[in-house]
Amino acid sequence: MTQPPVEVAIAILHQDNQFLLQLRDDIPTIVYPGHWSFFGGHIEPGESADTAVYRELQEEIGYLAPRLELFHRRVDQNIIRNVYYGPLTVAVDALTLNEGQDLGLCSIADVQRGYRYSAKLAEDRPLGLPHQQILLDFIAQFSGQF
Repeated sequence: MTQPPVEVAIAILHQDNQFLLQLRDDIPTIVYPGHWSFFGGHIEPGESADTAVYRELQEEIGYLAPRLELFHRRVDQNIIRNVYYGPLTVAVDALTLNEGQDLGLCSIADVQRGYRYSAKLAEDRPLGLPHQQILLDFIAQFSGQF
């Protein structure tokens, strides 16, 4: 029997031509352990993707986004990603990391090379491949507008 796809709502938060990313925990049983990814998560039963993305940002970093817009809805194998975008209107150090092992702004050059340095771990860590591709698509579509 085929499992229904998992549906998530994730956010591209941008500030000064950079993107806020989360370094996922090094837990082998999670998707993309030890990789940089977006903040966001699973949509709860009966919850809309619009509601979920705001809730996840509050839970994961204590951030109340002023406005988020849908970038696109991507279906890959068994996961549906509702990708939103909007400005990060506070300093990174004003955020509270409640999930993951690090967070930080990722430059366009980091996105292109597929790695970002973690000051907490003192090493480069890879971007999750779907997250990198989503950011490359976003950069191509909105170049110079964020």
